Formats: sequence, structure tokens, C-alpha cells
Amino acid sequence: MSSTDTALRGSLGLGLGGTNEVSKWRFSGQLLLALIFLNSTLCFSAIWPTVYVLPDLGVSPEFVCLIMLLSAWVAVFGKPSVRALGVVSALYLLMAFGHYADVVVPNLLGRPVNLYWDVPQLPRFVWVTVQGLPVWLTTLVVLLACAAVWAYYRLLLVAMHTVSNAVQPVSKTLWLWSALLLAGMVVLVNYSEDPDKPTFVSKAVVPVYWKEAMKLRDILVPSRAAQLLPATTVIDEALANPHTPALAALNKRDVHMIFLETYGAVLYDQKDSSDAVAQTRAQLEKSILASGRNVVSAFYVSPTIGGASDLAHLSVLSGIDLKDSRKHDVLLTTQRPTLLDVFEREGYETFGLYHSVGWEWVERAFYSFDQYIDGPALNYEGPAFGFWKIPDQYAAARVEQLYPRNESAKPRFTFFPTISSHFPFHQVPPYQPDWKKLLSPQPFDSAAAALAQAEPVNWEYMKPDYLRTINYTNTWLAGYFSQPEPRETVYVMIGDHQPTGSVSREPTPWDVPVFIVSKDQRLLDRFRAMGFTDGLTPKTRAPQGSLHNLTSVLLMGFGRTGMD
Repeated sequence: MSSTDTALRGSLGLGLGGTNEVSKWRFSGQLLLALIFLNSTLCFSAIWPTVYVLPDLGVSPEFVCLIMLLSAWVAVFGKPSVRALGVVSALYLLMAFGHYADVVVPNLLGRPVNLYWDVPQLPRFVWVTVQGLPVWLTTLVVLLACAAVWAYYRLLLVAMHTVSNAVQPVSKTLWLWSALLLAGMVVLVNYSEDPDKPTFVSKAVVPVYWKEAMKLRDILVPSRAAQLLPATTVIDEALANPHTPALAALNKRDVHMIFLETYGAVLYDQKDSSDAVAQTRAQLEKSILASGRNVVSAFYVSPTIGGASDLAHLSVLSGIDLKDSRKHDVLLTTQRPTLLDVFEREGYETFGLYHSVGWEWVERAFYSFDQYIDGPALNYEGPAFGFWKIPDQYAAARVEQLYPRNESAKPRFTFFPTISSHFPFHQVPPYQPDWKKLLSPQPFDSAAAALAQAEPVNWEYMKPDYLRTINYTNTWLAGYFSQPEPRETVYVMIGDHQPTGSVSREPTPWDVPVFIVSKDQRLLDRFRAMGFTDGLTPKTRAPQGSLHNLTSVLLMGFGRTGMD
């Protein structure tokens, strides 16, 4: 044994005699703690919606593989050197970072981790975080963070030394390998059922890194990107002839594309859900008709379910089927045109209203809105409701106040993803019938706001709260359509996806409703000719296509001649 190994073993508090230098029970306790520590390093879940985590009662697949690796190494080569264990500990720590990002990033950003977008933002995140702090405090925090990582690495090294010492005398026994193979079988059986939601084991980390590596390959290798994305789309066709108007039927009317969060076909398919929202749905339809507008509707198939709303948003804007999320991530790195480009070429000013976003959303560079309005830009002074804070009703009213639509302004295309009906469906904002008061520093009655803010999350049965958020959505939309209209506007309202299984409690199709609202009957007739029917309840339950097919339907309805 080298002098380096001896010194390192001494610094770790490990003798050369293994169990001969400690009592049997003491060493058994150390081994148990080492195993628990190694497993919990890769077996934890995030506390929504924070950066904190809690250990899971399960087994990490990589932990099982680690014990197998150490046992095989000891059986063939003897106890590994401290240097070899140091390399393994560093890799294990890297996997811990990967698992942490995998469970925490969806909490903070509402999407899975994406190394292409997230890693370049780390320096900016750190810079923004330390702004305003004294230099000495910033330095202290950095030093403490480095010390914590180093201490964790050393603990991993100690734990792996303890395990390798323990398996040495039994590394070639049948019972050890039978136990390890049984643990491996448990992991394989669980992952064969559902790799994303295993029951007895935690989600594996290695596939996360592998998926990100493949994603980076698809992004950085032009030939791979070309294989994933179609060569041309209906957007390219609409832009192909700059002398042919693509939106002639709109006659320069404003267009509001409103994505209704978690507004799925379950609201029609399940009788109890349909009955629970029937009154507010009728109220919304009555408000639309009373305003001189009409509405037609149809079902389409979303590329996602339960979350990942961006897949639905960009499927409609791009005309590309993004059910494979890799296509979405690759598309964001290109300069492919979208519906926004079509409207901009036709003289429209494009607005992106993202009141749920309170961070620097770097992906917006792809969309290139003329005006991008996030949560902080709205200067909301009212009470915060849930994780997303700003109610949909306020965002819809505030953007009209900040960017008034007078007659001299350019026609406007507004892209507005709602958020108040987002999982986990708690702290439903009160509806404010006085829209002028809504824009005051105290937009809601304090008692009603406090009552809403006190609502806990019902993790066991979410359907009642989900339906309350849908009723809120229908109610504020009904109030919105009863307000004076600055300029004639065509509304495209799209459900982004069905709710999670905790709401539906049964397998559901990925279908969502789509509504077109306008005062122009001839314009609506174009959509009736393409399968839409009158009212907020589509008469045909069969979907008309996927959401990326809706792109061509909108372009034909808004622009193709010869349909009237």
C-alpha cells in the first residue's frame, strides 16, 4: 500500500485493520449509516414549489449499481484504493447534482431541466442573486458553498470506504450476490412498468444525463436537427409569397390567442365535471352572445397531458407536432418562423403576456415578441394567490391599461397563457366584478382575499379544487367579454392540456376544446365549414386533428380566399 493511501485512510478516520479495530456492533452501525447516506444522496424529491428536498422511502437504482460495482471490484481486485474511490465519489456527487436539478427545476420553471438553456444562465443567476450584498458576505457564501460540497464529497468517500471494507470478507459469497441480484430485479421490474414513476425505487439519474446528452447532440448536430423537424410547415407556405396577404379575412382586426390552463375535454366527458361547470359555462356563453359576438368550437388533440404547456403553445404557433419534447427543445434553438412572423409581416404588433413568469425566461428569444410582458412588468400590488401570485383577471385588465388599443395603434396579436387554473388548483382568486377597482392598489375585498389565501392544497382529491379554478376561469372571461371593447377583436381560446390523473381518476384522451369568438359571422362560417359548431360545447366529440393541425385551420380561416 502506498504512503498516499495510508495518509488518506488516516485522514478519513479509517484504520487498516477494518473490523478488527472497531467493535462488531459499532461497525454494523457505521455500515448501516453509510448505506442510508449513499442511497439518500440519490433518492429524494422536491418540496413544491421550493428548492428544498426530502428523502424518499425507496431505493436508488444507481445506489444498487454502486454496491454491485464495489462488491465486484473487491471480489476481483481486492479493496479499491482511496484514489479509485475518490473518482467514484466524484461521479456519484455529479449524479446527485443531476438528480437535484431534475426534481427542482420543474418546481421553479414549470418545465424539465434543459442543459442547453439552463447551464449558460447559471452565471447570470449567481450574479443577480448576489447583487446588493457586501463583497465580504458574497465571498463568505461562496466559500461556505464550496466547503459544503467538499465536505459532502468527503462523506461520500468515507461511506464508500466503509462499504468496501464490509463487503471484503463476503464479496464472493452466494448470499451476497443473490441479495444484490434480487435488488437489481426489483429495480428492473419497477422500471419496466413506468420509468418515470417507479413505485419502490427512485427515478434513475443516468437516463436524465443520457437524455440531455442526446438532446444536445440533436441541437448541435445540424443533420440531427434536420431529421427531427419537418423541412417546411404551413407557416413557411404562408410566408412564401410576400405579395399575397395571409390574413386578409381578418381585415386588420386584433387577435387574442388565449391558452386556457388545464382546460381539458374532461370538463365535457365526465358528467360530474360537466355538471359542476355548467352554470359558469352558460354564463360565459351568454356574455359572449350579449356582447354581439358568436362562438364556435371543436375538439383537438393536445401534444401533452397534465403539464408541459409549452408543447401545446408552440405546436399551435409553429404548426409542428411537438408531442416529442425533443422537437420542442431543438425548435427553440432554430430561427424557424411561427404564426408571430405571419402576423408581423401583415403589419401586426405582437404581444406576449406571461404574467406567471417572474424570472428571466431565456426561451422567449425564440418567440421575439414585439412586446413581452412578464409578471414584474405588471406591477401587481394586490394579494398573491398561490405560487403564481397574479390572477388571470388582473393580467387581462392590466395589459389593456398599460398598452391601450386606440384607433391609431397598429393591429395587435396577443398571446396570453392563463395560469389561475394551474396544478395544484389551490388559492382560487375571488372574481372582482368592478374592473376599475381591479386595477387599484387594493383590487379585492380583504376578507375574500384572505379566505382564498388560506386554502390548503388537497393532495388526496384534487377534482373539487380543479373545478373551482375552471369556474373562476369561465367567470372572469364572462366579465371580460362584457367590458367595452377598445377595438374589434377575434379571440382564439385553446385548452392547453387535460388535467393530471389526480383529477380525472381514469385514463383520458388528450383532447382539448378550441373556441373561436368573433362578431363577424362570415369569418365564423369559414370555421364552421372546417368542422367547428356553434356554442361552447362542440356538437362533434371526435377531435378535428392535433393542435399543430389547428395552425393550418387558423391560416385558412383568417386568410384563404374562396371560402366565403
